[in-house]
Amino acid sequence: MIPGTPRTASRRRSPRTTAVLARVAATVLGALVLLGTVLVALVGGAAPASAHGFSSVVYAHVTSEDSGVVRARLGLEYDLMLVSVGTSEHADAFYRQGQAAWDDGDFPAMTRIAEQHRDTMADYVLDRFSVTSGGRECRGTLQQPMHVDMQDEVPYAEVVADFRCPTTSAHTVAGHVVTSTLFPDSETFVKDTKTIVTYAVDAQEGSATLDADRPSFSTEQSAGARFWEFFQLGAEHLLTGIDHILFLVALIAGSRRLREVVFTASAFTIAHSITFILAALGVVSPPSIVVEPLIALSIAAVAGWYLWRLFRRRSHADELIVPDGGRFALDRAGWTRLAVVFAFGLIHGLGFAGALGIHEAFSWQLLVSLLIFNVGIEAVQLAIIVIVFPPLSLLRRKAHRASLWVTGIVTAGVFVMGMIWFVERLAAG
Repeated sequence: MIPGTPRTASRRRSPRTTAVLARVAATVLGALVLLGTVLVALVGGAAPASAHGFSSVVYAHVTSEDSGVVRARLGLEYDLMLVSVGTSEHADAFYRQGQAAWDDGDFPAMTRIAEQHRDTMADYVLDRFSVTSGGRECRGTLQQPMHVDMQDEVPYAEVVADFRCPTTSAHTVAGHVVTSTLFPDSETFVKDTKTIVTYAVDAQEGSATLDADRPSFSTEQSAGARFWEFFQLGAEHLLTGIDHILFLVALIAGSRRLREVVFTASAFTIAHSITFILAALGVVSPPSIVVEPLIALSIAAVAGWYLWRLFRRRSHADELIVPDGGRFALDRAGWTRLAVVFAFGLIHGLGFAGALGIHEAFSWQLLVSLLIFNVGIEAVQLAIIVIVFPPLSLLRRKAHRASLWVTGIVTAGVFVMGMIWFVERLAAG
């Protein structure tokens, strides 16, 4: 038998052995069915990562101007601001005038209209972005000038707010708590708005991400607490991004040996880390209208690759025959697949960056936090490999034909979902 060739059922086994193997196969199949049920639940209950296009990101740079004033420099999507402020504050004139300027791409007019409706914007922004010191609210006012500019092909309004905080005793160190509920889900215009904050306050520097579940943070929080928030955010993004999960499942199902799983997962990790960091640094910033369909297509392509191999090689689809001198014990098909996975990993990295709306690094602290976000992604990715691959490997060794059916059915389902998402995202674009 050629090393690496899957075992067949040609050997005679005792009835007891056969019964044991049957129970093992049933257990493995049961685990896979359970995993499939979880994935179906995720498909039904969690939006794919394409939901990036229906979310928004608010940027906030918070600094201490002096002992009693905290300045927040906010970046808000201009068209979303028009709709939200106009609707919440019943400012129809602001919406109509601002929309006309936005349609014309007239940035000076956008800035001028925002300045004309400063009080209306102040009512909206200061009601949803606040700072407290020592448990007492700081009084906020909008400052001049406002500015509207293009950021990643989207007009953003820069709004500066000063928060004058109550004086404290000279012997009292009062930390600040920053809260953001801008563009909440209840307004129904976008979902899952995130506020990315960088700050230099109370002799502390760092970054934080705020959303509906975590709308506030304290400048006194430890570095560990800040990093834990970004780790959780990365883990949650992969868990709720069913398209990324299905891509990984297709990779695992199509891997013939543990070394292939390790190599392909490593290639995927390296690739998406490269583009994630480049996007965070502002080096690359392709629009989501291009990235999202390509992510869906990558899912279908990786699944289709294995289905084509099943169609052509049948029961030998999972054979791995490496010639003498083969590098890293991979055959030609393995190396080709590795290159394809790496290319698609570059695309997924752009999707991960798009989830946070990150297009440039505001500070080294933020960049470190984004790397922690990436570590959260990797932790979930590793957990999925640990859950999925061992049962498949055991099934391949104990019930080879059944393993081909299971991996074929799984990858066929992933292929169909990838193509559906690809068509939907093209149509939405």
